[in-house]
Amino acid sequence: MPSALPDGEPVPTDGALPASALAGAADRPLGFYLHVPYCASRCGYCDFNTYTATELRGTGGVLASRENYADTLVDEIRLARKVLGDDPREVRTVFVGGGTPTLLAAGDLVRMLTAIREEFGLAADAEVTTEANPESVDPAYLATLRQGGFNRISFGMQSARQHVLRILDRTHTPGRPEACVAEARAVGFEHVNLDLIYGTPGESDDDWRASLDAALGAGPDHVSAYALIVEEGTQLARRIRRGEVPMTDDDVHADRYLIAEETMSAAGFDWYEVSNWATSEAARCLHNELYWRGADWWGAGPGAHSHVGGVRWWNVKHPGAYAAALAGGRSPGAGREVLSEEDRRVERILLELRLREGVPLDLLKEAGLAASRRALSEGLLDGDPYEAGRAVLTLRGRLLADAVVRDLVD
Repeated sequence: MPSALPDGEPVPTDGALPASALAGAADRPLGFYLHVPYCASRCGYCDFNTYTATELRGTGGVLASRENYADTLVDEIRLARKVLGDDPREVRTVFVGGGTPTLLAAGDLVRMLTAIREEFGLAADAEVTTEANPESVDPAYLATLRQGGFNRISFGMQSARQHVLRILDRTHTPGRPEACVAEARAVGFEHVNLDLIYGTPGESDDDWRASLDAALGAGPDHVSAYALIVEEGTQLARRIRRGEVPMTDDDVHADRYLIAEETMSAAGFDWYEVSNWATSEAARCLHNELYWRGADWWGAGPGAHSHVGGVRWWNVKHPGAYAAALAGGRSPGAGREVLSEEDRRVERILLELRLREGVPLDLLKEAGLAASRRALSEGLLDGDPYEAGRAVLTLRGRLLADAVVRDLVD
């Protein structure tokens, strides 16, 4: 089941932000995340805020239907325009995620993008991405997206091995994601990503190498590779607890990461964030960089999170409750928090250390600086950037990134 929302103070009925959140907004990039909460079936490892038709039946009525969803989300985009007032910024990035956005009609995704363009304007070089399930698109669908303004697409590949996909409860067939890359290129998509997962129970090193080779052979310019995290409450967690499938240990995850780095580097991909590789700077996911660098984004949709000027808020999770709030002229916000300067300092370290450019040493306090010197001596931080005033992870440091971060935020 989807994970729980955090606690927080109430969001005003009209969604209004404190004046401090909008101060200096013109100097920060603005992005939009659009959440589509529908899936044809629930993957065994997933705890995202997503719902199948069966899970929604009888819980939200007509308001929660896929057919009405684009109209409801457009209502939140219009609410965003009211809340941000005369904010002059054009939108720099749009990312449609889920769930499976491509369960909606292609025209619905284009209509949501059009609403952003009409309300805010899109920067001339805006990055516009949607996630896609390989089995839910075809060349005509992709052509409609491209003609409607999408220029980047991310396909969920996960693995090239059928037995690994079966453990993950993924429904696409091996080979289909690679075919999707060719179809997307044929209709003019400039940037294409493939998502991979490593460390699935039953996956071997050879399985992982085969998945990497298949992904890279398809010709994307971006690959994301994530270690499988077994979340409590998921079907996969229950299967592991019952002893039906084995748990993958951290050493295996580390070995798979090293295989990924070696394979992708040999193919001309450079890491720019711990779990992301691209063929060039232009191929990086700008929307995710917006998150990692603490810029502003509005998250529209059930359970979506937003951040503007040090204020973070999140929407109610259920599609029916979300639609009902907007239909009643109310913000769908469930709670929010105003980040202190210390909160923002810590978040910068947590997020920016994962990037290839690292984090400025002057963000660290005395204990954090002492920890950074230890990390340098242990080969976890790169010496040359350190001399220039930045903490940058080495390859070994990337394997232990979470532990390094914990020490540096003290």
